[in-house]
Amino acid sequence: MTNNQTITISDEVKKFLKSNHQLLINGEWMPSSSNEKIKVFDPANEQLLTEVESGNAADIDSAVSAARKALTGEWSKITSHDRARMLDRLADDIEANFSVLSEIEVLDNGMPLELAQYSIASHGTTLLRYFASWANKLHGQTIPVSPAGAINGESLTYTRKEPIGVVGAIIPWNSPLIFAILKLGPALAAGCTVVLKPAELTPVSALFLGHLIQKSGIPKGVVNIVTGYGETAGQALSEHPDVDK
Repeated sequence: MTNNQTITISDEVKKFLKSNHQLLINGEWMPSSSNEKIKVFDPANEQLLTEVESGNAADIDSAVSAARKALTGEWSKITSHDRARMLDRLADDIEANFSVLSEIEVLDNGMPLELAQYSIASHGTTLLRYFASWANKLHGQTIPVSPAGAINGESLTYTRKEPIGVVGAIIPWNSPLIFAILKLGPALAAGCTVVLKPAELTPVSALFLGHLIQKSGIPKGVVNIVTGYGETAGQALSEHPDVDK
């Protein structure tokens, strides 16, 4: 017994699929330096869904540079409370676009509609709000010690947690939106910046998420999204010397 399920594609999703999908680098949408495209297919019927940029090592280098600049720039001056608010705002926008994102996940990934809806509602926004709640709880501690040589045995010893730096995030094809949130949420809550490379088979939801990130108030360069093949963009990101994690 089979359970065949079809969905009605909304006008908003149709419009987004027909749009010119580019790379998000330093807060701007731009074409790849390769001037090449990747065709994205609907796995249910193998029909062309849309096309995205085929980013390469040069694009990854630009994205990492933007992330490094943002790390020591405006992002470093934003308080943990404001980081939490931005992530909560992003979660609000994901909820507001619940239907659109669910449709995109189905068309892009081939998962059942109910699974897409469950993943976004029960995991996506919930996880993002959870990560946001940790932004203002990441702190160090003072340690009572009396090291030899200290005057009167007194010393100030403490730990301080700081962002590890630029994070390179490569996400797989299964549940692409949820994995993007799992990568972005902890990194942004901790004050890191990110270069995100979605799977070339399922890049569309990450690009839609990029538009929501721009609306959330997160400064430019904090999140950069480069679509591309694993052997080009993915390898360049994993081997980049200025990526910290």
